[in-house]
Amino acid sequence: MTAIKHFIARREHFAKKMQGGVAIIPTAPERLRNRDAHYPYRFDSYFYYLTGFKEPEGVLVIIAATDKAPAKHILFCREKDVEREIWDGFRYGPDAAKEKFGFDEAYAVSELDKLLPKLMTDQTAVYSAIGQDAIWDQRIIGWVNQVREHIRRGIQAPTEIKDCRFFLDEMRLIKDAEELKVMRRAADISTQAHQRAMRTTRPDMHEYEIEAELLYTFCKHGAQAPAYTSIVAGGRNACVLHYVENNAELKAGDLLLIDAGCELDGYASDITRTFPVNGKFTSVQKDIYQLVLNAQQAAIAKANPGNTWNDPHQAALQVLAQGFIDLGLCQGSVDAVLESGDYKRFYMHRTGHWLGMDVHDAGEYKQKGEWRQLQPGMTLTIEPGCYIRPAENVSEHFWNIGIRIEDDVVITQTGQELLTAAAPKEIAEIEEIMQ
Repeated sequence: MTAIKHFIARREHFAKKMQGGVAIIPTAPERLRNRDAHYPYRFDSYFYYLTGFKEPEGVLVIIAATDKAPAKHILFCREKDVEREIWDGFRYGPDAAKEKFGFDEAYAVSELDKLLPKLMTDQTAVYSAIGQDAIWDQRIIGWVNQVREHIRRGIQAPTEIKDCRFFLDEMRLIKDAEELKVMRRAADISTQAHQRAMRTTRPDMHEYEIEAELLYTFCKHGAQAPAYTSIVAGGRNACVLHYVENNAELKAGDLLLIDAGCELDGYASDITRTFPVNGKFTSVQKDIYQLVLNAQQAAIAKANPGNTWNDPHQAALQVLAQGFIDLGLCQGSVDAVLESGDYKRFYMHRTGHWLGMDVHDAGEYKQKGEWRQLQPGMTLTIEPGCYIRPAENVSEHFWNIGIRIEDDVVITQTGQELLTAAAPKEIAEIEEIMQ
C-alpha cells in the first residue's frame, strides 16, 4: 500500500475540492490499428493521476463526503479472465485492484450502466471532463436522465454537470515529490539519449538512424515510449517547427536539430539540442547558436518563484531582438522590433509550456486575465529558437539555419532546478563530445 499512498492522497484531496457530488473519470479507450491489432495503449492522464491504474476499460468514480458519510473511491475495471490473459496479458480484476490500489469498492466495468444511476442518486452535481469525449458526455447525460425518471419517488437527480478539470488541472500543475522523482529519471534517460545522438551523428547518415539511437536509449533505460514523435531535423528541415518525417540525409556543414524526450511511468521529458552534423560549428552557426543560448540563459534566470509565467519569455525576446538587430536580420531599436513583431520572421513561438504527465501539461497560464505567478513545484520547458528560411531580404549565408535549445525546469523555493542540465549545450561541450 505504501507505493500507492500518493494516489489515494490525490483522490482524497480532489474529493474535498468537489464539495459534494459524484465524479466520473474514465481512462482512455483502446485504439485498433487494423482488424486484430491495437496501437500501444496509453492511459488517460487524469485517470492515472488519481488511480495509478494502467489497464484499459477503467472508470474512476469518487463520491464526495457528506454530513452522513465519508468520501468513497470506486473503481470499475475489466473482470479477471484467465482465458483472455493468455492472449492479452495480466488483468487485476475488481477484487485484486481494490486491494492493490486502495479503493473502497471495485466492480466489473460491465456493471457500469446498472450501478452509475444508483451512485448518482441524491447527488447534487456530476463532475466529468466535459467535451473531451462526446460518447462519454452522452452516457453521463443518459444516467442523469435515468435518475430523473424516478424523482416522483422522492429522490433527487444531479442538477449540474461540472468540469472536473477545473480542480485537477490546478492539482497537476504543482508536482509532488513522487512526480518529481519520476521526472528527474525521465530527464536523465532523455539526456543520455541526446548525448548518444551527438556521439553517433556523422555526415551521410540519415535522420532516422539518429532517431533509432534515441529510441534505443529510451528503451534500454526503462522508458515505456517516446513522450511525443521525435523531431530529427537536419539542415533546412530544422526550420520546420514540427518536422517529423525524419528521412533526409545528413550533410556536412548542416546543423541537426533534435527535439526528443521519453515517457517514464506516465511522465514526459522534453529536450531540444542543435549541433553540427560534422562536429564543428561554422562562424555564422556559432553566432546564431550563441544568441539562442544567451536568450535561453536569460529566460532561465527569470524562472523564479514570484515572477510571472511570461517573464522568461520576455527575457528571451529582449535578447533575441537585440541579436537579430546586431546580425542585420532586423532593423531599428529593440522596442520597435518587439512592438512591430518583426522578430517573428525568425522566432514565431513562445518560450515554453507546462510539462508533466502530458508534454503540454495541464494548467492555466493566466488567472483573471493576468499571467500567473510561478510557484515551487511548477515544471516547465524553456525553449527559445531561431529559424531562418531563404528570403530576399535575408543574407544567403544565414539561410536554412534552424536552432532551438530546450530544457526542463522545476521552480523551487529559491529559484529553479534544471532537470536536463547534463545534456551538452555549450559550443565547446558539443564539439568535444562529437570528436
